Amino acid sequence: MGQEQGIVGKLVGKMIRNTVRARFHTVYWNEPAMPPGPVIFICTHHGWHDGYLMFHAITKLKKVSVDWIQEFDSFPQFAKIGGMPFPLDRPEVRFKTIRETIRLMKSGTSLVLFAEQQLHRPPEILPLGGAIELIQKAVPDLTLIPVGIYYELSMHERPEAILHFGEAIKQDQDPRDGLVAALEIARSRANMIPELPVLVHGTKDVNERWDMRSKFGKK
Repeated sequence: MGQEQGIVGKLVGKMIRNTVRARFHTVYWNEPAMPPGPVIFICTHHGWHDGYLMFHAITKLKKVSVDWIQEFDSFPQFAKIGGMPFPLDRPEVRFKTIRETIRLMKSGTSLVLFAEQQLHRPPEILPLGGAIELIQKAVPDLTLIPVGIYYELSMHERPEAILHFGEAIKQDQDPRDGLVAALEIARSRANMIPELPVLVHGTKDVNERWDMRSKFGKK
């Protein structure tokens, strides 16, 4: 099974790619080596586009994943790219999603998890929910990888984004500590732009796209 299922999945994937290209100047990352078994990508959640950026990352990594979405009912087509319902006001639906996720992960599927459980303003990282420990107990050979997502709006017309995939979290390590460290590294790597590897080439600034000097041979 691929990440984009059928025609609807391909259309949703195309929508996400077009949106990221239109909204961002560039998205950078550090491409991590992937373990053979299932992974929980534990991600920060400071930006509306976090899920879209992680879609790019997991498809690039060829790591088929599911993603829990609070507002799944507003756009159920996300099911065709791995989205699963996780409404805060319906615990029975959340429990069903967790059971189905565990079943899928036992067969090799990974999980993109915004474990803070809500989108919020940076820079704080909220306490993580208990789903990580629950899945760890149920799924053998599981790897936890923290992902810090940092947005930078200063040098370009559109924001730049940096995804940092941290070291795998050890069994005796608090996942939140790993997530805090990954975000701090992502933030610090803003000083290294544009030397960072590119995940997505977005839309250049108006002066880059319409530079009259290049059009008329002026320096």
